[in-house]
Amino acid sequence: MAERSRRTAVILAWLGVLAPVSGFHKFYLGQPFWGTLYLLLSWTPLPRVACAVEGLMLMAQPLSAFAPSESSTSQAKGGLDPAQISALGVALRELDTLRQEGLISELEFEQKRRQLLDQVA
Repeated sequence: MAERSRRTAVILAWLGVLAPVSGFHKFYLGQPFWGTLYLLLSWTPLPRVACAVEGLMLMAQPLSAFAPSESSTSQAKGGLDPAQISALGVALRELDTLRQEGLISELEFEQKRRQLLDQVA
């Protein structure tokens, strides 16, 4: 998820109260379904009221809600958390054991290994 500014989200929500069309803050926050719904209902007062309420709610949220967390930052950079690394290591060791015991072929081992690595990537 891209880093978003609380200030921008609040401004877009309050513009939805004042402007003839509303819902742009929903698109900004990564909620295109709700943004589209707000645009479709912009001829009614419902989206304006919802924008006012959401503007207040966004103003009340702490700034940390808009800052990227460490785990999402590390995953965005291609990093894995320790639990994922551990689970992947265990799965690869079990797969290698099956190959060494002759229960799966070298080709099957390679296919399964690639599947595991592709799931993580």
